[in-house]
Amino acid sequence: MRWGRLFADLEGRMAAEESRQFALEVAERTRAERAAVDLASRLMGARGSGIVISLRGGGQAHGALVDVAAQWLLLDSATVQRLVPMAAVAAVSGLPRRVAPLTEVERRLSLGSALRVLSRDRARVVVRVEGGEHRGLLGGVGADHVDLIDPDAGAPVTVPFFAILEVSSLAT
Repeated sequence: MRWGRLFADLEGRMAAEESRQFALEVAERTRAERAAVDLASRLMGARGSGIVISLRGGGQAHGALVDVAAQWLLLDSATVQRLVPMAAVAAVSGLPRRVAPLTEVERRLSLGSALRVLSRDRARVVVRVEGGEHRGLLGGVGADHVDLIDPDAGAPVTVPFFAILEVSSLAT
């Protein structure tokens, strides 16, 4: 009878060790999966939700998250729409844990692609950069810059993509 208890104890220890090893493996796989999730996928999981974006260099943009691509996001508030480059995002508040991977098309949509649509539509915009803003029509969009035409100022202003904090619709 003593051996029965000894083997039962041994089996109990083995089961506990297997359970512990399983929990460790689950935790490691969870960490590995989480490490593969990018910010754009987290944002895609928040589409339709209200969020607040803290911008690089100070300032905030807030509204309902309308669209997301690898290089930009689009917010809509009651008065204005904001195109925010991912490179300008310093922090995000109100982001759920949900994740939705981007499609291949969404991964390929660059900031230049979004700006070209606004340029084609002759959108009047405000382009915020650190230290100021520029108002006018989006003109030509290059590989890494955009020309902003202010009919009152005369010469166009060229803004490199890396300097853009947000492009917002100009209230009419």
